[in-house]
Formats: sequence, structure tokens, C-alpha cells
Amino acid sequence: MVIDERLSVYINSLLWDIPEYLQETEKNAIAEGVPVIKRSTQTLLAFLLRMAKPSAVLEIGTAIGFSAMLASEYTSPGAIIDTIEKVPARIKNAKENFKKFNKENRINLIEGDANKVLWQLVSQEKRYGFIFMDAAKGQYMNFAEPVYKLLVTGGMLVTDNVLQDGDVLQSRYAVTRRDRTIHSRMREYLYYLSHSEEWDTIILPVGDGVAVSVRQDSSSRMETDYVSKW
Repeated sequence: MVIDERLSVYINSLLWDIPEYLQETEKNAIAEGVPVIKRSTQTLLAFLLRMAKPSAVLEIGTAIGFSAMLASEYTSPGAIIDTIEKVPARIKNAKENFKKFNKENRINLIEGDANKVLWQLVSQEKRYGFIFMDAAKGQYMNFAEPVYKLLVTGGMLVTDNVLQDGDVLQSRYAVTRRDRTIHSRMREYLYYLSHSEEWDTIILPVGDGVAVSVRQDSSSRMETDYVSKW
């Protein structure tokens, strides 16, 4: 936990309750040891979606479908929600949840490795107003270029788990050897987001750390979301 546990509990007590079906999904995920975004991150994501009002959303890292279903609650009924997942067991669970909670027509599950799928979406000239990245942390930097191309100018990228439960603050040699590669890659990613002219970024100590970035562009012409059905 990035912030003090008592403060986190107090803040969570002030937050709204997610719909019952999401509470059920969250409870089952925790019981099975499947990670879902923390309650404070849920609140932030919902707030940003309501504010941005995107007509097309892309999620990188479906897991069991919790975040995609959350996004479906805070976007317009006509908004497209695409989500990418490569792990067969999680694909199966996500499909089951989408069917169980009548989300099959709202959420498009794209199966495959995000490194390949993202470039496929770029080649298809798809555009999104909002991208939520919650996948393998060591891959974030690899996703950065296609993600930038997929976002419309002024579009929002929300990246979860960027502070790695506080480990990113430590020296490379203060973290365990097996985590050093991820530690270095995350620091590189955060430096890129905060120093590149391509992004306007704020890093928030919410959950395990969230980076909120807005795509910058020198063009004076603002793009609009456009994504055809997958």
C-alpha cells in the first residue's frame, strides 16, 4: 500500500459502493487470489471516465473482466469497450462474467498478446479516447509507442500499479534480484511519461500508484474517437 493503511481505510469509507454484481465479482476474485483494481483506483477510474466521456475505450489486461465491466457502468451505452487478454484461463473467466452479467454486447474481448494486438489495432487505424493499462508491468514501455498512436489528441491514458507498492522509490539494489528488471523498466516508463513532449502526466499515490497522462500533439486539429467493431 502506497499510503498509510489507516488513511486508506478512512478514504475508502467515504467512497461510493460499486454495483452489486461488481461487488460479487470482486469478492470472488479476491477469494481466488486474482488481482482486481483497488477500491480507490476504482473510484478514480470511474471519475475519469465520467469526466472524459470517451466514445471508445481500450483496456490492456482484461484478467477476469472486472475493470472492463466497471468501465461499462461509467461510459455512455453507445461507447465501445475493447479489452485485451492473452492468458487462456483469464479469457475463459472473463467470457463467463460477461455472459453472466449481460455484458457480451458491450465489451469486445480481443484475445492475444498485447504487444501484437496493439500494433494490429494501429494498422486498422482504430482510435480511442481513453486507454486503461493494467497488464504486465515490465511491458509498459513496450506498449507506449502503439498506445500513443491509438489515442486521439487529448485522449487519456491511465496506467495502474506504477509505484509497485512503493518499491519504485527504492534503489535498484534495495529490491530483490528477481524484481530488478521490472523496477528498472517502471522507472524508465515513468521518466518517459513525465519528460516526453508527447504526454502531460500526473502520478498519483492511489492504490499501488496511478499515472494519468493526456496525449499531446503539435497539430492544431483535434481528432475524434473512431473504432469500428472488432
